[in-house]
Amino acid sequence: MAAPRDRVAHLLRQLQRAACQCPSHSHTYSQAPGLSPSGKTTDYAFEMAVSNIRYGAGVTKEVGMDLQNMGAKNVCLMTDKNLSQLPPVQTVMDSFVKNGINFKVYDNVRVEPTDRSFMEAIEFARRGAFDAYVAVGGGSTIDTCKAANLYASSPDSDFLDYVNAPIGKGKPVTAPLKPLIAVPTTSGTGSETTGVAIFDYEYLKVKTGIASRAIKPTLGLIDPLHTLHMPERVIANSGFDVLWAVRNPDDLEARSNMHLASAFAGIGFGNAGVHLCHGMSYPISGLVKTYKAKDYNVDHPLVPHGLSVVLTSPAVFTFTAQMSPEHHLEMAEILGADTRTARVPDAGPILADTLRKFLFDLDVDDGLAAIGYSKADIPALVKGTLPQERVTKLAPRPQSEEDLSVLFEASMKLY
Repeated sequence: MAAPRDRVAHLLRQLQRAACQCPSHSHTYSQAPGLSPSGKTTDYAFEMAVSNIRYGAGVTKEVGMDLQNMGAKNVCLMTDKNLSQLPPVQTVMDSFVKNGINFKVYDNVRVEPTDRSFMEAIEFARRGAFDAYVAVGGGSTIDTCKAANLYASSPDSDFLDYVNAPIGKGKPVTAPLKPLIAVPTTSGTGSETTGVAIFDYEYLKVKTGIASRAIKPTLGLIDPLHTLHMPERVIANSGFDVLWAVRNPDDLEARSNMHLASAFAGIGFGNAGVHLCHGMSYPISGLVKTYKAKDYNVDHPLVPHGLSVVLTSPAVFTFTAQMSPEHHLEMAEILGADTRTARVPDAGPILADTLRKFLFDLDVDDGLAAIGYSKADIPALVKGTLPQERVTKLAPRPQSEEDLSVLFEASMKLY
């Protein structure tokens, strides 16, 4: 097995290779008139914006020292009801006490947050007049804390001011925000590295979000010890977002690598963006009827974000493969496929079959039908995808409403 330093170097090389000059990533490239060095009419440079990251077993104990160094006097600790009773939150509070940090706890974060749950957290933050924030949890908690920090720092703003267009106004963030330290307890969202906060907009029954580099955490404390407290399905469903999963709950090395991989993935898609799987995932989560994922202690129907993303992946990558078959074959090889004799036109089906085997081996629900959807729901799912232009327009292949319908239908059953 390669040494940790070698693995990190390999991941950095992968990120560098991902910094391609394709127009689909144009929202993060510097733009200049004329031709790029390669002679193509496109963007010519890649800028990587990311939170500061500290990785290692036990780094959570340093959070109080970090806040003390920031001069924080009144800190908001955000988490959810389940985590508030578990060691990760206790470790943070112990560090606060040891370093003399005054704090208040908000533990009403909703797993898969909504505009309503965001606004409840925002109101708490506004009342508290905090000068720093600490988020302990998965993407739901970190995203909620980002929104609370944003709107408490911009108290005269309406909620839709910063929400992505066309659902919201998509205004740029100009108000200075308070420091935010993110302590992720799941491996998948990479939210500790990104300037994105995702939520369900209940009025339209669709996911949307806020995207601005201004809201990304000041520091991410990536402590692999926290992953030991996650149930099996939470590990898998959060991990699908980066396509790694853990079979042995006692394998600390695997969980540690997965936790680090999540941060690297967050750096990648936080800068280059995501596309169709995510755009289609938002209505899958937002229109959920009665499905409640196993091992999630929640009082509402729930399709976890990672699960909503991965269920359409075989269909989506079959659809996009023709635009870059070599990249699709490379991804299949990374996931374990033998591509030595593969034909380029077969790149999409090969990657799709590789993904299906991967998902089957991890006991993933058998497509959208298994989580409560039918062909009758496809028009609503398509309608919920159409406003997600922030991500769907990054797809390497443009898609029509008819294309989306076909993709949802192909995702009803996986195996």
